[in-house]
Amino acid sequence: MPTVARNIVDTLVASGVKRVYGIPGDSLNGFTDALRVNPELEWVHVRHEEGAAFAASGEAALTGELAVCAGSCGPGNLHLINGLYDAQRSRVPVLAIAAHIPSEEIGSNYFQETHPTEIFRECSVYAEHVAHPSQMPRLLRIAMREAIEKRGVAVLVIPGDVGLADIDAEAEEISFYPSRVIPAETLIEDAAAALNGSRKVTILAGAGTEGAHPELIAIAHALQAPIVHSMRGKEFVEYDNPFDVGMTGLLGFSSGYHALKSCDTLLMLGTDLPYQQFYPDEATVIQVDVRGSQIGKRTKVDIALTGTVADTVNALLPLIRTGRSSSFLKTATKHYAKTRKELDELATPSKRTIHPQYLTKLIDEAATDDAVFIPDVGSPVVWAARYLTMSGRRRLIGSFSHGSMANALSQSVGAQAAYPGRQVIALAGDGGLAMLLGELITLTQNDLPVKVVVYNNSSLNFVELEMKAAGFVTFGTDLENPNFATIAEAVGIKGYRVEKSKDLPAVVTEFLNHDGPAVLDVTTERQELSMPPSITVEQAKGFALYAIRTVLSGKGDELIDLARTNVRQLF
Repeated sequence: MPTVARNIVDTLVASGVKRVYGIPGDSLNGFTDALRVNPELEWVHVRHEEGAAFAASGEAALTGELAVCAGSCGPGNLHLINGLYDAQRSRVPVLAIAAHIPSEEIGSNYFQETHPTEIFRECSVYAEHVAHPSQMPRLLRIAMREAIEKRGVAVLVIPGDVGLADIDAEAEEISFYPSRVIPAETLIEDAAAALNGSRKVTILAGAGTEGAHPELIAIAHALQAPIVHSMRGKEFVEYDNPFDVGMTGLLGFSSGYHALKSCDTLLMLGTDLPYQQFYPDEATVIQVDVRGSQIGKRTKVDIALTGTVADTVNALLPLIRTGRSSSFLKTATKHYAKTRKELDELATPSKRTIHPQYLTKLIDEAATDDAVFIPDVGSPVVWAARYLTMSGRRRLIGSFSHGSMANALSQSVGAQAAYPGRQVIALAGDGGLAMLLGELITLTQNDLPVKVVVYNNSSLNFVELEMKAAGFVTFGTDLENPNFATIAEAVGIKGYRVEKSKDLPAVVTEFLNHDGPAVLDVTTERQELSMPPSITVEQAKGFALYAIRTVLSGKGDELIDLARTNVRQLF
């Protein structure tokens, strides 16, 4: 008779799950032993449970299928939390097996005791304690279905003794059943009437346009509307798109910002852009989202359409009048061409230093057509947003909603495990890499040929930018970094280090072509400013105040470096 743990493993295998990320522990013994006797489910041994959860998040983001991680009782499963928050906020399906202390000890303040169901409640769509073997396999079925259908995190808290208990049950296959969601016909008609009555329509497209690229292009053509994309929408929107005018938000640039601000009707398609200040002040807003609860969270919405993007657009298209003026579109695309040219001019080599824009552009040019890019939160995300080009086959994932440091390397573990023959490139900040540095060993232990680029500016660079914009003298952001290439070599990974622009092109090519995991440590310019698409009065005041305070603090040489580095952005 199989144990509860064996039934879990067999059900996961029957349902198409390929691997589990985690670290063993005594409360997980039943589960890891069940993995031992069923080699169809791979155990990916990581060095930190946060890395396990991030790896599962990365795999689920790429495949769209259920990914699994596991942690032992107490501290073990608590370490999962940050990565699970990322999966939950990114809306990707992840199942977490959170082992618990012995059942008879619960409530006694036993060694390593926590209350996992309470702790995991906020970062999950489902979190339940399996108190008795008789609850299984039904709770497993529910948890998997919740994670898959709601696209979020499900957590099963299982005491070690329950996992080892016998159970008379067969493995089940839990599958995903896709469905169509279309708004009411009257609302479709209202939206069409509003769009037909508008002269200047802008489309804001996000991650919800995945799989709807033909429909997106069709409605942009019908409306002669520029398309602005969010960060999570970039990989699904940008490629083969003559209507694309770039990105908006704090990471975006001016053409996307102005296309949004100057429209009279905004059509939001599958987006949850959180920054209210980037929405138009006076415009009719039509929002399409498969989750009706999301509509109106960011800006006032006049017409709410609950539905999948492709199906809703297909219902709208026959009602859109043809023969619209293209003048607004031409103005927006002309602005985008100018902005794109200005951005590309910044991605040039320098005799004095290495600009991060130049590094990112070289990586983009040398990467494969189906590469997976995973930037760390902070300045690498800015450069990824502006200098990586999407092809329809390339992927771009990250902690774009949760905004956690240290995601790049750990998510690349899941990405590479899911696609062992595909080029996976982690764009790591020096602070982010150092935070979960042990996951470099995960690459060697699991033979994962991830390519890790380190933007080594010896600082928490994006934090410094935020301080400057708010008028504060930078403080507490210095990083005394080692040579990351040397560290890589010490753990069995090929290491490269570049300190001069002239050496970078050849090394980037060799680095990406290396057969196995590799780390490229690049000393990039610390004072590079990633200018937002629109400078507010408050930001201008903040920079002026920062300059005054910096001089008074005796750091006037920092202002000289800042000016020298960024003067090219002003002319």
